[in-house]
Amino acid sequence: MTTTRAVLLDVNRVKVSVVIPVFNEKGTVATLIDRVRAVGLRMEIIVVDDGSSDGTRDVLTSLQHKVDKLILLEQNRGKGAALKAGFALATGDVIVIQDADLEYDPQDFTDLLEPIVKADADLVLGSRVSGAKPQRAYYFWHYVGNYLITLVTRVLYNTTLHDVYTCYKMFRRSCLEGLSFNSDGFEFDAEFLAKLLKKNLVVYEVPIAYYGRTYEQGKKMRWYHTGKVLWSFLKYRVVD
Repeated sequence: MTTTRAVLLDVNRVKVSVVIPVFNEKGTVATLIDRVRAVGLRMEIIVVDDGSSDGTRDVLTSLQHKVDKLILLEQNRGKGAALKAGFALATGDVIVIQDADLEYDPQDFTDLLEPIVKADADLVLGSRVSGAKPQRAYYFWHYVGNYLITLVTRVLYNTTLHDVYTCYKMFRRSCLEGLSFNSDGFEFDAEFLAKLLKKNLVVYEVPIAYYGRTYEQGKKMRWYHTGKVLWSFLKYRVVD
């Protein structure tokens, strides 16, 4: 009990920038923002709308008092473009990526932050495949794609990570120094992680909950994205 309280005291001295890319998420974004704010950490919430066309912008405008920074991109450019815009305005000691749907639980932020404050980690990934927390059974071909992506990444970057294409990546803001990113779409995650892994950072992985959505509920990732992602991991192994 004493150890847990000590960790939380350390955690509360760290400012966390939560960067939330949003595209056509009018049904979930309000609930998500409330869940992020309820975590209770010292944080700033940065929401980047990537040219939504379903009324999400109206929802976000009404929620401006609940977020610290709201960026409205004029056109849909992709998740990577939204994240880059959010990273540019982040002022926290630590940054975490949070999708605008409800697949990931912000209550896991404290677990992600613990290796940073206790073990001097630079980058912490949340694993959806540990079985240690609730993890919805999801599409078989998504599992196959994620397995291939993870296997290739482990070989190319000499790592033992189990879930490299997870949304939850928490990292020290200083990790971005000297880096530039080319990707604007889903493959941004591959370029981002590849460039961080090449820096020989202290990397940890922790179990997280995963409440996966169906395609009918708005899930955007498709099996054919696997090829682009694999190519990005291969490409950025040799390209800066």
